[in-house]
Amino acid sequence: MRYLDLAVILAYLAGITWFGARFRSGQKNLRDYFLGGRTAPWWAIALSIVSAETSTLTIVGTPALAFTGNLGFLQIVLGYLLARIVISLLFLPHYFRGEMFTAYELMRRRFGERIRKLTASMFLVTRTLAEGVRVYAIALVVSIVLGAGEAASIVLIVALTLFYTFEGGMTAVIWTDVVQMSLYVLGAVLSFFVILSHIPGGWPHVAAVAAASHKFALFDFHFAPTMAFFSQPYTFWAGVAGGCFLTTASHGTDQLMVQRLLSARSEGQSRAALLASWAVICFQFTLFLLIGILLYVYYGDLKITVPAQTDRIYPEFIWKNMPVGVAGLLIAAILAAAMANLSAALNSLSSTTVVDFLRARARGMSEARAMRVARWMTVVWGGVLLSIGILARAWGSVLVAGLTIASIPSGVLLGVFLLGILTKKPREGAAMAGVAVGLAVILYVRFYTPIAWTWYVLIGSVTTFAAALIAAQFEPRLPPEEVMVREPAGRPPHLPSQRATAEEE
Repeated sequence: MRYLDLAVILAYLAGITWFGARFRSGQKNLRDYFLGGRTAPWWAIALSIVSAETSTLTIVGTPALAFTGNLGFLQIVLGYLLARIVISLLFLPHYFRGEMFTAYELMRRRFGERIRKLTASMFLVTRTLAEGVRVYAIALVVSIVLGAGEAASIVLIVALTLFYTFEGGMTAVIWTDVVQMSLYVLGAVLSFFVILSHIPGGWPHVAAVAAASHKFALFDFHFAPTMAFFSQPYTFWAGVAGGCFLTTASHGTDQLMVQRLLSARSEGQSRAALLASWAVICFQFTLFLLIGILLYVYYGDLKITVPAQTDRIYPEFIWKNMPVGVAGLLIAAILAAAMANLSAALNSLSSTTVVDFLRARARGMSEARAMRVARWMTVVWGGVLLSIGILARAWGSVLVAGLTIASIPSGVLLGVFLLGILTKKPREGAAMAGVAVGLAVILYVRFYTPIAWTWYVLIGSVTTFAAALIAAQFEPRLPPEEVMVREPAGRPPHLPSQRATAEEE
């Protein structure tokens, strides 16, 4: 065990925890705690979006994808760009009409309280399961370093992240994201060149071996309307469609991302942050895939036995082969991504619970009490994620498991959000019927067909949207006094009773 490396890791853990906890001062209300007072610049929010979007799943899972496959995963990144354009044009104008704390307040405006709670509940369940997988990915790294059990590793990281998130709120989340993203990108660049230096012949040898093994294959334009075609996750069509719909759902309806967009000073700055984050994401995925190709050549040249769990390849190489001190820095970089994402999840789960459930019931709750409740709900969710992270050890590849879990209900959420933004006729009953049908269909697709996860969001959103439109044809006409009216300043339509509820809250 190399004590200098451990000292670097422990110094990082202590330093980032202290840095995040410092942001407690100046928090007076939920706006400060959940939106950072809307004072963060667009570039900081962009880096925070990247931190949440990549996480430890990317760092340990993406090199493993290239190690066993090729660069085909980048086809999904093209869909990420299309999604950001869609969100900028369709979603952001609605989110910046009035002040919102969560994405699901938009659903209350358009449909009513029941659909708001339904969509918020789906987020809570989905984010909890997906984040549990990410928490387990942390354990893979820490257990390699400390030789400790995976459960003990999970407890350590969750406890430290929970502390500074409890204290600093969204401001701590954003600014620790900036620091941590800078660290893990620097670590990835450094590890790329160190791995390359371990390969005799350098990049020309890597290029020759990788090309012969088709590791640089990027686009797969094969198309055939068969079940076998839809079972392949990394084709151009699955990548663009799946990446676009998945990111539109995650960045447009998932509170983890929407909360960052709502923290911007204006709609324009929110749009700039969202679009700028794509360039960084594209660079990061390319870098980590190339690291996987380097490791493929390295393992093949030295005839090293590949770990049974390929997600361990990158962190194990770092710890066993990097110079003393450098290994500690790179492991700290991986932990940085993990803690950044975990802190954001804790804050978004807390905000949705407080704003969409608890505060809606206790309209007279003071800001001081709401702040106390918000902090303690962060603790509650920390305990939940800790439990799921321990259970997730049997779920297989961390990257694919995380994306699959997120994709199952994301399409349903996207479908009902698009219904609210693009249509006027369907009401709450039709929306709920669409959600029920969409969820049933996507669960059937997941458990009874070989269709790949990249198609889940598209199928779920189209099914939900179409089913709601059909259900709307059977809704009874509203009495004249309850006909939908449009508010001034371009606000979405509301029922008078819903508008009164909004004013009361």
